[in-house]
Amino acid sequence: MATLILLAAMFVLLWAFLIRPQRRKQQEQQQLLASVEPGDEILTVGGIYGIVTEIDDEDDLIVEIAEGIQVRIARRAVGGVVKPEEEDVEHEEPEEDVDEAEVREDGVVDSEEIVNSDVPEDTAALERR
Repeated sequence: MATLILLAAMFVLLWAFLIRPQRRKQQEQQQLLASVEPGDEILTVGGIYGIVTEIDDEDDLIVEIAEGIQVRIARRAVGGVVKPEEEDVEHEEPEEDVDEAEVREDGVVDSEEIVNSDVPEDTAALERR
């Protein structure tokens, strides 16, 4: 009798921690695939960004990956829909946080200037020797 209760408890734990979350994830992916429309920017599971131009069949999408270049992909190959906010974060300029450091023309900060900018004048001269 104890063995039967232990087996039932193991099945419940297996269902709660493995099966249920996997089903939820599958349902979310199916909803995402069903919601893809022309004009959406997508990311394929292969890592290619593109804009959906038309839906060919229920299972095929025509995606423009570059200006004038369109490819046909399977709907199930869509990894996600890219939101405009995500794109802005990727191309965000780094903050200008360098006050006393020397920035060369190629955008590289001279690290010696940063190190010595926090050191008092008399100690900086000793470190250079």
